[in-house]
Order: sequence, then C-alpha cells, then structure tokens
Amino acid sequence: MLSAVMEDYIKAIYTIGNDTDERVSTSELADYLDVTSPTVSSMVKKLEERGLVDREEYRGVTLTEEGEVVALEILRHHRLLESFLTEHLDYDWADVHEEADRLEHHVSDELTERIAEALDNPGVDPHGDPIPDADLRLPEVDEQTRRLSSAAEGDHVVVRRIRHQGDEELRYLSEAGIEPGVELEIVEIAPFGLVTVRTPEGKQSLPEEIARLIETASVSEAEV
Repeated sequence: MLSAVMEDYIKAIYTIGNDTDERVSTSELADYLDVTSPTVSSMVKKLEERGLVDREEYRGVTLTEEGEVVALEILRHHRLLESFLTEHLDYDWADVHEEADRLEHHVSDELTERIAEALDNPGVDPHGDPIPDADLRLPEVDEQTRRLSSAAEGDHVVVRRIRHQGDEELRYLSEAGIEPGVELEIVEIAPFGLVTVRTPEGKQSLPEEIARLIETASVSEAEV
C-alpha cells in the first residue's frame, strides 16, 4: 500500500511530465511540492524500488506503466471529488483543490464509482481537467486548444481549462470572472506580457504567468 506522500509524488510527476512531455527533474518536483531536493531524491529512490518510476541520473524521472496507472487512479479520485464538492456541496470551483487533495487518499473505489454515477460520469472537473473513466482512459478531445498567452489581439475564445498551479491563482481568476465556459475577447497584449481581455463582467488585465494557465478554444464569428 502506498502512503499519501508517495501518491502525491506520483501525481506530481504525472502532472509536470504531462505538461512538458519530458522527464521531470528533482528541482521541478521540489518546487512543485515545496520540499527540498534531498527529500525528493529520497522519495524517488523509494518509488523506483517499487517499480513506479524510472530514474536516470542527471536526466530526471518518468513514471513506469504501473506508476501511470496509479497516477490516473489518483487523478480520477481527485477530479471526481472536486466535481462533487462543487455540484453537491456548494463549494466554489476555485476552493475545491485543497479539499480534494486531502480526501483523494481516503476514498475507496466503490465510493468513487458512486460519486461518478451521482454526477452522471462527467468528462471534466470544475477546472476543465479531464477525468479518467472507470477504465482509467482519458476522454477524447474533439477541439484544439491553446494557451491564452499565445492568443492574438482581436481573438474571441472560450475558456476550456485552467491548469492548477496554486489556489491563489484560481481565486484570482474566480474574482476576475474567468472560469471554464466563459467567453473572452483579447483586447490587448502588452510588450511586457500583460494580456487584457474583455469578459462578460468587463475588462481584466492578466499577467502572462496567469494567462499561461488558461487553455482556450476559438469561437467562430457566428457564435460571438
């Protein structure tokens, strides 16, 4: 049986690696989990001994096939919990991540499936992150998305996903009225990286590091 800390590391390796499509370095894991590099090295060694990660010195780590299965199980628990908290317990979408982090290690597969059924088996969570199905397959995506930071002035887009970096960023966007499903117009992109958008509630200027967290799809002129 894996400890909650081991599961946190596996989820972090999957999340970072899936974002960059590269091996995950010790420093990246340390920053992501807010721990020291020696702590990361010690845990990675334990995960390697269990056959959950493949480690190459100076090149970082990646999950083995078994490790990826564990990661997808954890993500299914986590994202279904976020959906349940939002839809049935009136949590704000920006406040469910930490709660789901605490609960994901303690829910059984049976409870997870009952939650999925109660939610009618959603494909994405409140942040737009894909939820693995009962067979741990990720849902197919029919449309192309791109980061808001790479949009052009005058583009009309709809928010599809907000990648999690920290609860402060999620609350910042929630207060700005920017969440999955909201349509935006790109008003201005400043030379130093500030992205100004028009939301249904008015204009908002976003730092480039925040705009990078937002995945969008194009909206045709007929839909605007």
